[in-house]
Amino acid sequence: MRASGTFTVADFTPAPVPGPAVETAAPVGVATMTKSFEGEIAGRSATLFTAAYDPSTATGTYVAMESFEGTLHGRAGSFNFAHAASTLGDSRENEYFAVVPGSGTGELTGITGAGGIAVDADGTHRIWFDYRLGH
Repeated sequence: MRASGTFTVADFTPAPVPGPAVETAAPVGVATMTKSFEGEIAGRSATLFTAAYDPSTATGTYVAMESFEGTLHGRAGSFNFAHAASTLGDSRENEYFAVVPGSGTGELTGITGAGGIAVDADGTHRIWFDYRLGH
């Protein structure tokens, strides 16, 4: 099944980390995020976000582990999903998006699948899950 929705970032807080032992041309950072979701995907999430990113060229890669609590098509529960992508200016490449096996609770117990994120030209953030439920 596919569930679609939109999300907004409610909070993005850089986390203090020691300087990397290896310096590169793309600064590495860590942050925590909270998001709110609307649509067939409704609820909230907490995210651990890491990135190597050069803001002057909008080039880099992020890797995120997200903990979602809410509903998919009205089924309530929680689960984790991981996602990553590279940006080269205004394009997204090398995208990865997976539901973490064994992470579902409540009516989302047994959830598996994948999904994606897209950002519209007007800044709207879209998300979808292609998922299955099983026990």
